[in-house]
Amino acid sequence: MDKTVNQNQQEYRVPAVNLDLLNRQMASKVVEARLAHVFNTYPNVLVTSSFGTSSAILLHIISRVRPWHPIYFIDTRYHFEETLEYKNKLTRLFNLNVIDIRPEPWKHEFTRNDRTWEKDPDFCCQINKVEPLERVKKDYDVWISGLIGYQNRFRSNLEIVEEKNEVYKFYPLIDWTPSLVNDYMEQYGLPRHPLESKGYGSIGCMQCTSPGSCRSGRWADSSKNECGLHLS
Repeated sequence: MDKTVNQNQQEYRVPAVNLDLLNRQMASKVVEARLAHVFNTYPNVLVTSSFGTSSAILLHIISRVRPWHPIYFIDTRYHFEETLEYKNKLTRLFNLNVIDIRPEPWKHEFTRNDRTWEKDPDFCCQINKVEPLERVKKDYDVWISGLIGYQNRFRSNLEIVEEKNEVYKFYPLIDWTPSLVNDYMEQYGLPRHPLESKGYGSIGCMQCTSPGSCRSGRWADSSKNECGLHLS
């Protein structure tokens, strides 16, 4: 990728990257060093969080590597109350700068009245998740998110850094194991999502989430296993 963006009214050319070399270099670095490299290299870095079961790890590290960096949360208006409470708790604990983004009201209301998640969950995700982020994502060169490889087959095939549609997608935790996740949470005494103790391994919208290990409880009655955010 080699494109020009505006930074404080000045042109900045995003350097082309040798992804194979960068991934080899990143593989030998701890997560803090991976994040520091990205934040120190690129002026426009998007960070998103679902405030799910493993979200506290990346948020905790970012709060130390780059305090007060904006964290975008897609408020689909269908979240569990426990997720919103957890979001507020982590925001206070880590002193996060969280910015909520929401779907267009009339489109969201259509999905609510239509119960679109039952008929066409992909379309429901498109309206309530993908479109709100697309409005923000266009202003950034790099997108950091907390995907972890063991969560499902799609994620297990991702590299630490990938390029898709002129955005570098950066997954600093992608090669972590369940034991690393649990050890980190325990080492730093990070609070767990309230629904994790009730058997929820992954947590999204209320209508499409049920208890299950990893992401097996997401859209459990269909072949769908991603909301679409990371497919585009």
